[in-house]
Amino acid sequence: MTQTAKITLTATAAALLAAGVTLTTTATGFTLPALFKDKTASTATADAGGGAPAPVAQAVQAATAAAPVVAMPATQLPNYRAIVQTQGPAVVGITVAGLHKVGNADMDGDAPAARGDEDPFFRFFRGIPGLRMPPQGPQPFRGQGSGFIISADGLVLTNAHVVRDAKQVTVKLSDRREFSAQVLGSDPATDIAVLKVDAKGLPTVQLGDPKQVQVGDYVLAIGAPYGFEQTATQGIVSAKGRSLPGESVVPFIQTDAAVNPGNSGGPLFDASGRVVGVNAQIYSQSGGFQGLAFSIPVDVALKVKDQIVAHGKVEHARLGVTLQDLSAPLATSFGLNAPDGALVSSVQPGSAAAKAGLKAGDVITAVDGEPVRVAGDVSSRVGLARPGDKLKLELWRDKNRVSETVSLGRAERDRQEASAAPEGGSLGLALRPLERQELRGSGLDHGLLIERVTGPAQLAGVQPGDVLLALNGKPVQDVEEVRAALKSSPKQVALLVARDGQQIFVPVRLG
Repeated sequence: MTQTAKITLTATAAALLAAGVTLTTTATGFTLPALFKDKTASTATADAGGGAPAPVAQAVQAATAAAPVVAMPATQLPNYRAIVQTQGPAVVGITVAGLHKVGNADMDGDAPAARGDEDPFFRFFRGIPGLRMPPQGPQPFRGQGSGFIISADGLVLTNAHVVRDAKQVTVKLSDRREFSAQVLGSDPATDIAVLKVDAKGLPTVQLGDPKQVQVGDYVLAIGAPYGFEQTATQGIVSAKGRSLPGESVVPFIQTDAAVNPGNSGGPLFDASGRVVGVNAQIYSQSGGFQGLAFSIPVDVALKVKDQIVAHGKVEHARLGVTLQDLSAPLATSFGLNAPDGALVSSVQPGSAAAKAGLKAGDVITAVDGEPVRVAGDVSSRVGLARPGDKLKLELWRDKNRVSETVSLGRAERDRQEASAAPEGGSLGLALRPLERQELRGSGLDHGLLIERVTGPAQLAGVQPGDVLLALNGKPVQDVEEVRAALKSSPKQVALLVARDGQQIFVPVRLG
């Protein structure tokens, strides 16, 4: 009743001001002149004179009639205590140990990851004067994260970056039991890993539907930030379907629940106590929580889990297009009423998109009947599909609506290892093409970044961070050219590499 009175009074006050009546403000609202405190009496007095109602009273009547009361639904706070008590036993802490070339922490502080000598950018510019080189050779590391049990026989979900490079993984339950865990598989593209512990009758979480969660809904995170196990933090869903830089597959759930290093891999619960996300990343300039946390929708994690359990690996599909979001000016130029959809800026020859007839300038407006608002909607849908899956694309082309069915291709791995045929031994290089910014920064027009060195190449003195320019005098543009050169099983090859601004030949004896 109090809220209704306030809404009516505000509309009435606006009408009175329009009629020229002066209002006096108080600490709680308006003070009306005594003449108009009783609207009915004022109207009756004016009518008794035989004329039209007084303008002010008429304004009061109109304003009161035109001010609908919007009743907000009653909202009850979630029972966080009950969620922690019933679901908390299925949330686990994860500690990992292993060997790393450099033992620096990951960008969100969980399990150590590729930094220093493992960072391509760091390695590429390692010749900068005054830049301290990290220690060489394997370095022991320990890390920690979180996870949650999804089956009573010991399946645990966590982040791939938590267990990356780990040789030993230990899962610790809330009752302080500890189990050695096996990593069944991990998928860096979605940052999901599946662990298995040898136990029966374990507590499990309840799984929810992320599609039912809306912006503004309450959420609860449980994990082990900085090693403080079974820590619960609450917040709301801040946004859905977020695409982060370098993350084109996962439509993240953004929340303001406090998530810190060590929370990675832990569950995000909805108000009913069901898991809707896997806490994965934070945006931070200090290394700690700053109000921006991102979770992988649990349905995405479960799709990855199913592939890992069934096949031991995850395959992602590929469309073969470059997409960008539409702006209002672009939408107008293409004849669209709203800037919704994903604009195709280029199509890779020979890709699934090219075979289906997609063209630069097409706007993808729907995938299998589901509307597309931004480019990330298409990227996540394609990335989570399997190679060979068929998608029906609704397109806006030349100011007409058309439909195309595409059979998705297979996504190539970002890092491929070039090796010879088994009988010829191996070169021992993990290579990838240089990215555009790396080419600009190096002044090179081609080359393959050497990310990892083992075997013959390591013995010959090739180093991570070198750029392979040519093999046996022939320039190399991609990994397949290296493989082709090794098919004849040569006894020795000469590698031309760029290192610290200089080019040197390195002979490598194979076999």
